[in-house]
Amino acid sequence: MSRPTGSIVLAQAVRQLNDAGVPDAPRDARRILAHVCGVEAGRLTLILPDPVTEDQEARFAALILRRAAREPVSHLIGRRAFYGRDFKVNRHVLDPRPETEILIEVALQEPFHGVIDLGTGSGCILLTLLAEMPDAQGVGTDISKDACLVAEDNADALGLSERAVILNTSWLNGIEGQIDLIVSNPPYIAADEMDGLSPEVLDYEPHLALTDNADGLTCYREITRTAPQHLAPGGRLIVEIGPSQGAEVAGLFRAAGLTGVRIVSDLDGRDRVVIGCQTAD
Repeated sequence: MSRPTGSIVLAQAVRQLNDAGVPDAPRDARRILAHVCGVEAGRLTLILPDPVTEDQEARFAALILRRAAREPVSHLIGRRAFYGRDFKVNRHVLDPRPETEILIEVALQEPFHGVIDLGTGSGCILLTLLAEMPDAQGVGTDISKDACLVAEDNADALGLSERAVILNTSWLNGIEGQIDLIVSNPPYIAADEMDGLSPEVLDYEPHLALTDNADGLTCYREITRTAPQHLAPGGRLIVEIGPSQGAEVAGLFRAAGLTGVRIVSDLDGRDRVVIGCQTAD
C-alpha cells in the first residue's frame, strides 16, 4: 500500500485544527509538519508531493492532536524565533513575543558594556542584547530554577556562555555593584485579566511569569525600589509594560529619581516600554 503524501496529511491536519477552533490552522500545521520532516518551514512546499514515512505520519498526528488541545506550537517543536534567532522554550518559560523586540531596539539605541535582565526566563532578552553587542557581558536572574536551566541552554546554543551568567535569584538579590543597563519584562498581567488570556497562554505558560496575582504593578514597584542603586551614573532602566500601564509605571520611575523618563509605543501604537536614566554625575 502506498504511503500518503505530505500534502494529504497536511490537509487532514488543517481540517482537524479548524474543527478544534485553532487560529491560523494552516500556518500551525505547516510548521509542525516541517518540524517532523526536518526541513525549514519555508521549504516545506518542496517536499509536500513526497510520501511521508510511517514514523513521520505517527509523530505528526500526535503533535496535531496536542495542538488541537491548544498546546502552543513552540512547545511542540521546542523553539521560538525572536529577533532573528531561535530560542529553546518549554512550559517553564514564556514564549518570546514579537512586541518584546521593541525593548531590544530601545536598549540598542545606546552602547552598553554590562546588562542585567531581571526575570530572564528563556534568556531571550539578555542573550539577544549580548549577541547584538559583542563587547558586552550580562547577568540574567530568575526565581525559577527550571527557567534558569532553559536560559543556560540557550546561552550554550548561541555561543554566549562566556559572556552570560544566569543566577537563580529574585530580581537583584545578591547582586552588588553598578551597571549601565538593567532590563526586564516582568509579570504584568493583573489577576482579574487572567481569564481573558488565550488557552495557549493560560493553560501552558507559567503563571509565575505572567501575573503578580494582584494589580499587575507589584513587580514594577520592586524593580524601581532596588534598580536605581545598581545603575551607574547615566545608566538606563528599561522595562516592558502592558498597554494600559504606561502612565503608572512612568510615575514609579520618576518617583525613584530616574530622569528622562519616556514611554515607547509598539508597532500597533500601544504603550509597550518605559525607559528612564540614572542621574549622571
